[in-house]
Amino acid sequence: MLDYDEEAGAYDARRGGEARATAAADAVLGLIPEAAGRLLDVACGTGIVTRRLAAARPGMRVTGADLAEGMTRLAAARLPGAVVRADSRRLPFPDGTFDAVTSVWLLHLLRDAADADRVVAECARVLRPGGVYVTTVDKAAAHDVGSDIDAVLAPRPRRPAQDAAGTVAAHTARHGLHPAGRASFPGLGQGRSPRGTIADLRRGWFTLLPPGDLLTERFAERLAALPDQDRPRADPCFSVRAFRKPPAG
Repeated sequence: MLDYDEEAGAYDARRGGEARATAAADAVLGLIPEAAGRLLDVACGTGIVTRRLAAARPGMRVTGADLAEGMTRLAAARLPGAVVRADSRRLPFPDGTFDAVTSVWLLHLLRDAADADRVVAECARVLRPGGVYVTTVDKAAAHDVGSDIDAVLAPRPRRPAQDAAGTVAAHTARHGLHPAGRASFPGLGQGRSPRGTIADLRRGWFTLLPPGDLLTERFAERLAALPDQDRPRADPCFSVRAFRKPPAG
């Protein structure tokens, strides 16, 4: 698992920057009703997407929450007075506070189904009746674009995807949320190159391939043998799902 306090300074640059943030915000906003008055962005990271959600809807009060101190510091600079440090499994808000709750690139980070279920439960709890929860799904699968890099990495060990669309649907149903729409957006600037993937391997991007591990270095060697070491392969295409909490009564 990456250290997100350590990652904070370079996080945006390594993940498509403003172009990807714009695409993500547009997809998310397309699933949120225009009338939404309060939105919570759970695991807001550096606030690069959160800021765009707020800017696009001036009449909507947007709050960001993240557990990593380094991330919340950057997010708070982008949204002064609107960011709190919080564990997504224990959100510090009363029941039914928000008209919309978002979690962009969060569930895939969780280690087990119990944690994912707790996060979804909390998002559902702080959502008002009739409100909408929007989350990304299938992030790891989106990165497999059928490239030569993917062929090299195919046999690597993987942990279960806690953000698999079917798994997320089961969690949301368990907590009383119903499917309400879907969208997708390009991961602009996130196409992998062999050299960049080697660097990601050696800094712990792939959770079951620790830096310095013999197997990690074997994959690095195979990647180093690929042509066009600095040419990015195709960008991924990310998926978003919306779930609605039934109105009261």
